[in-house]
Amino acid sequence: MAERERDPQGKPLNARPRDGLGRPLARGGTGTPRVPDDLRLPPDAALTEAQRFLDARMPFHAHEVLEGTWKSCVPDERELWQGLAQLAVGLTHLMRGNRVGAASLLRQGHDRLIGYEVEPPHRIDVTGLLGWSEDLLEDLETGTLPTSPGVPALRRAVESGSDGGVLAHRPDSS
Repeated sequence: MAERERDPQGKPLNARPRDGLGRPLARGGTGTPRVPDDLRLPPDAALTEAQRFLDARMPFHAHEVLEGTWKSCVPDERELWQGLAQLAVGLTHLMRGNRVGAASLLRQGHDRLIGYEVEPPHRIDVTGLLGWSEDLLEDLETGTLPTSPGVPALRRAVESGSDGGVLAHRPDSS
């Protein structure tokens, strides 16, 4: 059996290339660029980067970004970041065709976000994410999934109000 790659601290690494949904490819193949295992972004940067990956239909990569922030965030936000990562990996499983895994992770992510709906930090659109995950879970239960599931917006859109203040709203999904 071949010796496994390890980092300087002896932690096992998986150097195999991966496709856009995070599935391992054959050694020596060409995959998509990977998110570094040690990436730890502050919340605003993590949300921006994760949204970029979601918009590119690369939810596994979004999950990796969100997981890094979950592992380094303040204790009061751990459930939030874990829930966001679970929603992203749930979407990954759905796009890979694993409906059972998708439903389980979407439900877990949804349930972790509920406690943040009243006062969501970092302009995270918790209400929108809860609705998005509930819709997907219902579609999974009824078997009426679209061929290409929609991508969630992690943050509420912000625009200037007429009084010079900031008005947050959920973007129109049509």
